[in-house]
Amino acid sequence: MVGKGWVQAVALVVIFGFFVMGILAYRTYTASMPQPARVVTADGAELFTGADITAGQEIFLARGLMQYGSIVGHGAYLGPDYTADYLRRATDFVETELRSSGATDPRQTVITEFRTNRYDEATGTLTFTDSQARAFEANRQHYAQFFGVNSTENGLVPQVISDPAEVRQLTAFFAWTAWASAAERPGHHYSYTNNWPPEPRVDNGPTADVVVWSVLSLVVLLGGTGALFAVYGR
Repeated sequence: MVGKGWVQAVALVVIFGFFVMGILAYRTYTASMPQPARVVTADGAELFTGADITAGQEIFLARGLMQYGSIVGHGAYLGPDYTADYLRRATDFVETELRSSGATDPRQTVITEFRTNRYDEATGTLTFTDSQARAFEANRQHYAQFFGVNSTENGLVPQVISDPAEVRQLTAFFAWTAWASAAERPGHHYSYTNNWPPEPRVDNGPTADVVVWSVLSLVVLLGGTGALFAVYGR
């Protein structure tokens, strides 16, 4: 009941599709944002480690937070995107400090501070500025209150994460993704996440490549589906 040509066409589509998926999977792992071995302040004091980032990610998944909020846009939408949330709170903290020190329009300074990539690939060390380090501590305190509140007001079970060590590790995970979303990829004028999530505080916006490929993928999907039905109809 199914013509030989249709079987061949389906086989070609499947083979081509898995070939493209394989290339994208390879690129995902080889060009993904680096996970630093250590994150330190300007004077070399250790803020957190790569092991803390991994532990924070495991806590995020183990406590079901992926079904509540999201990271770099991946997850549920009941809660916040913690990449964007951390980035917004950190930039607000730094901007407030700058204004307190007398700066009248610190926006560009904030953009430069967060978009500058201070990761040393040779040593695996990521350096935060003093302001970014203080913002990390301020965010840690915020998340300790947010996840440790003894009620369901945030849409979570009471005291879902109350261990100070776990809160710090979770904050390290959020901080790492926020850094990667703003710091420019070496040799490019966009971040490791292609400027996602969008955030005007760090001049994050969709790149031309994102717009072009998003439109092309939609055109190909709809055009290909239309062509398929047209051929099938004939």
